Parts: sequence; C-alpha cells; structure tokens
Amino acid sequence: MPAPPTRPALRARYDRRRQEVVDVAAQLFAQRGYHGTSIEDLIAATGLTRGGLYHYTDSKQGLLFGVLDELMDPLLEQARGIVGEPGRPEEHLRLVARAWLAHVAAHLDHMVVFERERATLEADPRWEQVRRARREFEHLLAGVLERGRADGSFAIDDPQLVLLALLGMVNHTANWLRPAGRLRPEQVADSFCDVLLDGVRAR
Repeated sequence: MPAPPTRPALRARYDRRRQEVVDVAAQLFAQRGYHGTSIEDLIAATGLTRGGLYHYTDSKQGLLFGVLDELMDPLLEQARGIVGEPGRPEEHLRLVARAWLAHVAAHLDHMVVFERERATLEADPRWEQVRRARREFEHLLAGVLERGRADGSFAIDDPQLVLLALLGMVNHTANWLRPAGRLRPEQVADSFCDVLLDGVRAR
C-alpha cells in the first residue's frame, strides 16, 4: 500500500476517501460476512479499480482492522476528553454513555462485524492493538465508577460486576437499536444509567 500523502489538503482528502472505503467494507462484511466478501465485491461497491483499492488498504484483512479502528479509536478519544475534564462521577458516566451510544448508532455495521468476525480478528497479531484500546476504555469507565464509590455518590459493592453489566447492555444495543427508532441514542444512554444507578425497584 502506498504511503498516504503528506500535504495537509491531500491527506485530508485521502483520509475521507479511506473512511468511505472502510465504511463500505463494514457494510459488506456485515451483510455477507468477511469470508463471503471478495476483493471483487469491494471493488464493485467502492467504484475503485483494484489498484485504487490497494491505495487505501494493504489487504482485505487490513480493511477488517480498519473497521475496528473506526469503531474504537474515535470513541476512546472522546472518553479520554470527557473524563479528563472536571466533573462529578455521575456526570462523567452519563456523558461517556451518551457518546458511546451515539457512536454505536452511527456504526451498527461495524458492531456486527466486530461480534461476528472476532475469531478471524483474534488470530491476527494486530488484535493486541484492539485489546489495548478496549482495555483502556474499560479502565476509564472503571475509574469513573470507582470515583463514585469513593465519594459516596454510587452505592457499589462490586465495581467490576457493574462495569460488566454496563458493557453488556451497551454492546448488545447494536442488535436492536435503530437510528430512526422510538428512542434516540442519548435517551437509551440515560435510561441505562438510570437502571445502573437506581435499579428498577419501587422506593
């Protein structure tokens, strides 16, 4: 794969086009499966020549990891920014959850690919980079929960269990969330936080 251009304007155009290629790959991988999608399918869907496609990726598997990068990297950057600002633990939890659900809603195909193709992904050495990003995101969430427990705003006996519950709720959302559905992503995020923090028992 040729190196990306270095001039800012050309690099911005390259990055936009590469993102379009990755998004098309995510859609095809979600619909047909990674192994059921050929390079010819990708060429036809992107409108590129074979050489043009390889200008943006070194391989089909490179596109698969591009899908994961697009799923994890922007969300991790947002979460870092949120928890790096002053704020109460509940405020940080809700802001991260809203950013997370909005990201899931905008990347439903990417979520399907991640869940369906995990065995293929884990066999590649690049999977360790994905694991590191996921661990950092989970560490940020765990830190918010621990701060809430430490200052008394969260009544949590087992922070790790609460973290796993939140991860399960949000990650499963990709199976049923629809951008034009009854609830907006931020409403789903707030409801998840309400259930997590207050439970459902009448008081």
